[in-house]
Parts: sequence; C-alpha cells; structure tokens
Amino acid sequence: MTTRRDIFRMGAVGALGLAGLKKGDDATPSPTSSTTPSPTPTPTAPPLTSSQLATKNMPIPYAAVFRRPPELRPFDTGFDDGDPSRPYERYALTQQLGQAQFVPGLSTTVAGYNGIFPGPTIRATQGTRTEIRIRNGFPTLGLIHPEAFNTVTHLHGSASLPQYDGYANDFTAPGKIKNYHYPNWQASRTLWYHDHNHHVTAQNVYSGLAAFYPLSDEFDRAQLPQGEFDVPIMISDALFKADGSLGYNDNDHKGLWGDIILVNGVPWPTMKVKPRIYRFRVLNASISRSYRPTLSNGEPVHLVATDGGLVPKVQALKSWRHGSAERYEVLIDFRRYRAGQTVELRNLSNKNNIDFRNTGKIMRFEVVADSGPAAGSISSIPATLDDGGARHPARGGIATMDLTPDMAVAKRDLKLLRKNSQWTINGVTWDDVEKSGFTKLFSNPKPYDVEQWTIINASGGWFHPVHVHLADSKIIGRNTNGGKPFLWETGPKDVFYAGENESITVLMQFNTGEDAGGRYMVHCHNLVHEDHDMMVQFSVGDLRNNDPVTTDPPVLDMTPFGSFPPAYRPGFPAGT
Repeated sequence: MTTRRDIFRMGAVGALGLAGLKKGDDATPSPTSSTTPSPTPTPTAPPLTSSQLATKNMPIPYAAVFRRPPELRPFDTGFDDGDPSRPYERYALTQQLGQAQFVPGLSTTVAGYNGIFPGPTIRATQGTRTEIRIRNGFPTLGLIHPEAFNTVTHLHGSASLPQYDGYANDFTAPGKIKNYHYPNWQASRTLWYHDHNHHVTAQNVYSGLAAFYPLSDEFDRAQLPQGEFDVPIMISDALFKADGSLGYNDNDHKGLWGDIILVNGVPWPTMKVKPRIYRFRVLNASISRSYRPTLSNGEPVHLVATDGGLVPKVQALKSWRHGSAERYEVLIDFRRYRAGQTVELRNLSNKNNIDFRNTGKIMRFEVVADSGPAAGSISSIPATLDDGGARHPARGGIATMDLTPDMAVAKRDLKLLRKNSQWTINGVTWDDVEKSGFTKLFSNPKPYDVEQWTIINASGGWFHPVHVHLADSKIIGRNTNGGKPFLWETGPKDVFYAGENESITVLMQFNTGEDAGGRYMVHCHNLVHEDHDMMVQFSVGDLRNNDPVTTDPPVLDMTPFGSFPPAYRPGFPAGT
C-alpha cells in the first residue's frame, strides 16, 4: 500500500521525474546533473531541470519594470475595551488561485494571498495588535502537489503565541478560516508571512504563498528612510514549463534551483530611483537557493538591520551571504549618480547552488532626475543606530544584543545530519515528533530564560539556513571568520546560515511576551529539507500551554464576503 509519506517521497514532481544525481546520496546536485538527467524507470516526462520556454517567452534581464507589492488596508480599527492605549487593526485575506504574467506572452497560475504573488504587504506598528482573518479559498487539491490543499500561515519573526505561530500541523483546510492574532510588541523589523503546512511547505511557498509584514517603531521612523524610499525586495527563483506554468523538481529532496530570478514576482526588473538614499528590505524567499548580492560598480551597501531589527553599528558591505528566509535591510546611496546612469544588483552565488546563465543577475537601478516631495528621505548614511533598548515597556525582556554568555542557564547543540536519506536535527525528524504525540522536545526553557545554542553542520557537503521560531538571537561565535560573526550578522537574527562544516553559537531569550508559552519549531529553511523532515520543537514552559493545534482551531467559513470591502473579495486583489 502506498502511504502518505511514500507520496511525498515521490513528491509533486512525479509527473516531471527527478534530476539524475551522479554523486552519492549526500551529494549536492551539480550543474552537470542539472542539465543531463539520467533515465527514469517510468514513462513520465523527463526531469524539468531548467525552464522549457520558447525563446520568445524567455524573459530578458532588465527589460521588465520593477514593482512593489500592493499594501493591504485594515477593514476595521479600534481600541480594546475603548482604551486608546490599546489599539488594534483587523485585516482579511483569501488564499486563492490567480493569474500572473511572470514571463512574456504567457500566464502562470499562482496560489497566493488574495491570488497574487507576492501577497499584499501588511505594514504594522509597534503597540498596535493585528488580527488577520485568513480564508483558505483553494480548490481541493494542491497546485503542484497531489495532496489536499491545506495551508498554515506563519508570521516569520513574530513572537506569536503557539496557536498563531503557524505550527506545521495546525492546518486550515479548503473552505475554512483561521483568525491569527499578532501582538506586535517587538522592535521594528522586516517580518514576512508564508505557508508552513507540513510536507508541502516548499510547494506552497513556491506556488505563491509569501508576503511582507514590516513592523515599525519610533526609532525606525526617526532614523531610516520611509515611504517611497523604503522598498521591500523579495528575491526568489523559479523554472517554467513551455506553457508558462510553474515547474517543480526538488532533486530527490535536495532542493530546487530555478533558472529565472524574480524580484517581487518580476524577472530581473529595472527600478527607477531618484538621486537619494534608499532603504531596501531584502528578503530571500527562494525555497532553496542562497545568494551573495553585490553592486556591479563595486560600491558598498550599508547594512542597517537584520532579521530581528536594527544593528547597533551600520556596516559597509561589498557583498553578503544571504540564505533562505533571512532579511537584511541595506541603504544604497544614489546621490552621486547622474540621471541616466545605471547600476546592477548582482549575485556572486555560494556553494550548494545550481547556477545558470542569468542567475548571476538580480535587478538593475536606473537613476532619474529628482522630482516631487522628499518626505521620507534621509540626508546621510548614519554610523550608528539607536534601537531604544529594543524592548517594549510592558515586557520584561532583555534586548537581544545585550545578552551575554553568563546569562545562559543551559547550553545545547543542534547537529544537522543526513541520516538514512532523511534530513535530521540531532538524529530526530518531525515524524519522530508526531509519533511521540508531540511531546518530544529539543529544549524546554522557562519563560524569559536565556540559553546558548550551537548549530553544527555535520551533514556533509550542504548548507542549511536554520530558523528558530519565537526567539531573536545574538550570534557570539563562528568556527569560520576568526570565530566572530560576519559583519552582516551583527544584529538580532532568527535564521542562521550554517555553511559546509560550519558551526554557529548563539544566545537567545525565550520571551513570548506572556507568562505562558507552549510549543515552537526549529527547522531548516531550505523548505525541501524541512518537508523531508528536518524539523524539531521546543517548548517554553509547559508544553500543554496554548496547544498550537487545539487552542484556536480553524473553523468553517460562514461569513459572507459581502460584509467585507471589495478589496477583500475573491477575484479583487488588494491594491486593484
């Protein structure tokens, strides 16, 4: 009998075949293997290892126009118990199929929030909580996988309670809704929301379920560019079939590397910029590919924030290593350029990628004459940044960058291993967690405890971007770079790039903002690895608290969409 796990061992690429890998089970797919698939034992289509588009449909780098994702507006605002110090905003989203034009002359079906990719940006403010009503409006079966089109929404970087954190088994089936509650008490940062449904996270995110959620505070607004000069950039990669539909090939659970780079859903776009300082919120939303961005003229960018917020000291970088799900906020100074001049954002790449002819390109900037208001711009690159202690006055936490090793009440190792063709953490998989009745824990800190974790990549020739839910962390050591964090890691982090044979030591405080915690996940953010089955869990306090599956489960959608503004109805994406 074929089991559910067998289905996912075949993967959604069963109809496409798998790329032939000439090396052993732990080997990274090579450019040779990506273009020379070995025969498959079944009469399926050959493996899709690069886009099959006709020449007329292949996008040309820098020919397309850059665009920003539309911003979603709340359908309701108010104050809890009428108290002006406790504001809230309510939003509504529908996960639904939609049409996008990624490549010239062809349409691509996407599975997105409000049917678009990227989904609508939600801009939140520290101290204003949000509720987001998310309806699963998908058909019964997945777009590029053969299972039920269940979804789970994770607000990545948020200190949410477990029942709203996007726990992998807390799924919303088609026709149901879930109301997610986000406290927004943390310091400013670039968050993003994406799917987290177990076994098909990679396919669901790749299909379109990803969007920005910037969180601002008074220190962010006072020191960094705002408005038109605050630009979200979601970088992803994809490959396409001849008809323009998304192709998928996870190379026998190793990863997917597409030959077309998208920025906010546009292949290699050109963005017109004024001769001013811009802030770019750079998110790697690729499910497997890592990047090493750099400017084509050799000029530095200036790092101002990492995953969890502002850096104490602004860093000038010629390039930086950027793994899946990491967010780096950088300033680029265009003031010395003349109108008509261009500069490219390129990709130097890293180990463990499959690179193609144009994957060394990301986007182009074209400087235009300055015009219009300058509201939101800044006049110079700051040397340091004040984050106000990065703590909310109503919480008892310690600012992440103030953590010291003597505060740690426990030290733990996470060993990343390839074992019996399974991706594991300390030899454990999520299947083991499920079989334990969700009682198997990697760690069980009390609320507000500080722990020291060392992430050890013992998996051979691979890299793993490791994501720890809930907690921001301070990197205090690497076995590379002289034992110090890289310059781009000198702010609070929640994703850790564990390159080949690398180890990273971090300090974190388990601050839920509440006395009662519950269960949270740790996993590789190469989403193919996560799905097969590289994920474990920890619990803050009693693991029975705020059970992530049963405390606030999804319910049948009985709310007519007529009660919501047109922007929230299926077929009317926000911003249209």
